[in-house]
Amino acid sequence: MTTFIGLDFGLKKIGVAKAHSSLRVALPLTQIIASPKPETTVTLLLKHLKDYGPIEAFVIGFPLLLSGEEGEMCQKVRAFASLLEGMSQIPVILFDERLTSKQAETLLLEREMNRKKRAAYSDVTSATLILQSYLESTSLK
Repeated sequence: MTTFIGLDFGLKKIGVAKAHSSLRVALPLTQIIASPKPETTVTLLLKHLKDYGPIEAFVIGFPLLLSGEEGEMCQKVRAFASLLEGMSQIPVILFDERLTSKQAETLLLEREMNRKKRAAYSDVTSATLILQSYLESTSLK
C-alpha cells in the first residue's frame, strides 16, 4: 500500500498529513519546524517519513491569491517542491490551497480550542485539508 503525504508549507513550520492510496482519507500526522536551510528541512522531513512505507507523491498546498494569480509565497513553495522532489525522487504535486487556512481555523474554533492550541494544530489541520481536497478532486476523474 502506498501513501500520499500532504504538506502545508511555511517558512517557520510545515504541517504534515498522510493518506493511504486505497483508503483515500487524509489524517493529520505532525508538524515539522523549518530550518533556515531548505536542504536541512527536506532531510528532516524525509527522516521523519521513513517509516510510512512507499510514498506515491507529496501534495503541497500552493498558495495562490484569491484572484488566482501567484504571489510571492508561490515562488518559495515552487523552490521547496523542486528541492523535495530532487532529494526524494518522489513526485511532488502542487495543489491550490486557497481558503484552507481559514477552513482549518474554523474547524479548530468549532472544537473550542484556545488560541495557543489552534496555533499548534493549524498547520497540520491545513495539511490534512489540502490532502483530502486533492484526493477528492482526483477521485472525481
